[in-house]
Amino acid sequence: MSEEAELIDAALEGDTEAFGRLVQTHQDRLFGAMLQVTRSAEEAEDVVQEAFVRAYVKLHTFQRNSRFFTWLYRIAFNSALSRRRRKRATISLDQTREVTGIEPIDVVDAPDERMLQGERVNMVRAALDRLSDEHRAIMVLRELENHAYEDIAEILEISIGTVRSRLNRARTQLRQTLEAMRQAEEPSEEP
Repeated sequence: MSEEAELIDAALEGDTEAFGRLVQTHQDRLFGAMLQVTRSAEEAEDVVQEAFVRAYVKLHTFQRNSRFFTWLYRIAFNSALSRRRRKRATISLDQTREVTGIEPIDVVDAPDERMLQGERVNMVRAALDRLSDEHRAIMVLRELENHAYEDIAEILEISIGTVRSRLNRARTQLRQTLEAMRQAEEPSEEP
């Protein structure tokens, strides 16, 4: 039996310290994932806290046919989407950078290359924000979190075929949005 399984068993028997160790094991990784989903450190913190509370209350429903983190991630991800639907508040890219502190860092030779790279990252972030919740969720899970299709299917409670088709539609929508954004930025030619 793995240490994690033992901690789960102990937590189910009322050992709060065992659950605390599960929290310590997964909190940083879960926070990082939710930061990508929510784009707000404060919101990600709230989502993670809520997810751990829900996990503690619902631990008896964990069927162990998946990894504990996958189950926990699904709880947090669903919570983040629910909060987002309720809130519908948007944060500008500048606010996102200020809140998360995330900036693309890359070693490049030319100074203007770093600026161009930053602009591309900002454009992709803005395009991601324009996707539907369904498509954004699948892109975050696959492209930013690098989850396997099986894990995504489990987290979103959909079939692997649905994961594939949604991912394909999301990529197409993202590509079209990026192309429209690039065209909107190009200077118009006047005669």
